Amino acid sequence: MLIKKFEAPTEAEALAKAQAELGKDAMITHKKVIKPRGIFKLFRKASVEVTASVDNDTDYAKRPLPPLNTQVNYTRPVNQRPQGGFSAVAPREDDKVFPIEQLLDGIQNMQKNNAQAPAADRKITNDCKDSKEKDAEKSQETQEDSASMACIKMIYEKLVQNEVEEEYANKLISEIDQTLRPDSDMKSILSNIYQKLILKLGEPKTLTIEEGKVKYVFFIGPTGVGKTTTIAKIASSLKLSMKANIALFAADTYRLAAVDQLQKYADILSVPLRVIYEYTDMKQAVSDFSHYDIVLVDTAGRSHKDKKQTDDIEKLINTVPKENREVYLVLSAATKYKDLVRITEAYSEIAEYNLIFTKLDETECIGNIFNIKMLTDAPLSYATDGQNVPDDISKINPQSVAKQLLGGGN
Repeated sequence: MLIKKFEAPTEAEALAKAQAELGKDAMITHKKVIKPRGIFKLFRKASVEVTASVDNDTDYAKRPLPPLNTQVNYTRPVNQRPQGGFSAVAPREDDKVFPIEQLLDGIQNMQKNNAQAPAADRKITNDCKDSKEKDAEKSQETQEDSASMACIKMIYEKLVQNEVEEEYANKLISEIDQTLRPDSDMKSILSNIYQKLILKLGEPKTLTIEEGKVKYVFFIGPTGVGKTTTIAKIASSLKLSMKANIALFAADTYRLAAVDQLQKYADILSVPLRVIYEYTDMKQAVSDFSHYDIVLVDTAGRSHKDKKQTDDIEKLINTVPKENREVYLVLSAATKYKDLVRITEAYSEIAEYNLIFTKLDETECIGNIFNIKMLTDAPLSYATDGQNVPDDISKINPQSVAKQLLGGGN
């Protein structure tokens, strides 16, 4: 007879797990409610543990364990400059395979440092339970659970240390906890969280050329985030690398310097520039530039607190049919999360947008990339890490972001 324990949020789910692994003949011989204890009460709900048994374990014993996917294709760190602009960020033959083992170093060093710390200051111990919570029922299984909890707690702290909001860190841990085997080791726990991060970040949305269709691309966002420079970088790659037929529109007439700056880039690239003073000017401009592939529109940096200013941008965007436009919200990665929340909420009333993060070179933590993705569910697109045109821009790499959030470095 084969006897095994299964844990799930409900008894029905625990039974389903048992039957999925042991077969439909599996029977429950014992069940108990497990309340979260120690650190897990921060982000775990009560669960149900069942003990299931099956008379004939021959078929089960022959089943191979499912393979653990511990490798993903690693392309380029977010803050590494691509050669020739962001068009060069597609996987190349010399791209390295990034093993999950590289992430273990940071987590294990964190564990080692905590183990060496004085007992009064120690954040993580080999046993995460208070002495008051220990009882006579402690077994080898309980010790294994404690080790898993310690590992998850360390990963949780690393995420928060990299400025991932606790709400999203808790949600991520909770989702992983429901799928992990009770005896999961640090490597498999870390691998699961790493891959879950990549899935949540999603595939980045970037500009493409559609034959026979002109596309108007609006860049919106608060003042000072680097919209004009970002447009210049993208325009350079579209023109030089993709050989696209492009034009520039300057709708930021509130700052004369912005128009002058964009004109300089237009002259260098030998592309036309049209100044848009009012949203009504867009109708004629759309008609005049209908034979271009892509038109990049620089809008004024407005305060998200000023309803009239945001209304003006909405009117400008709505002059172009939805099927012919794309909108990119440009945000600084160095902005406080609370401010980013207010900004994204204000601009979400204007139009659906993709996300560009600038100034990665001005912050050591990139948690806001994950935070805003979770908050808005808007597609990620590009990231910039300097002022150099066209070099300091790349397509956001979910693998690299996940790696950095878990302490794996650049």
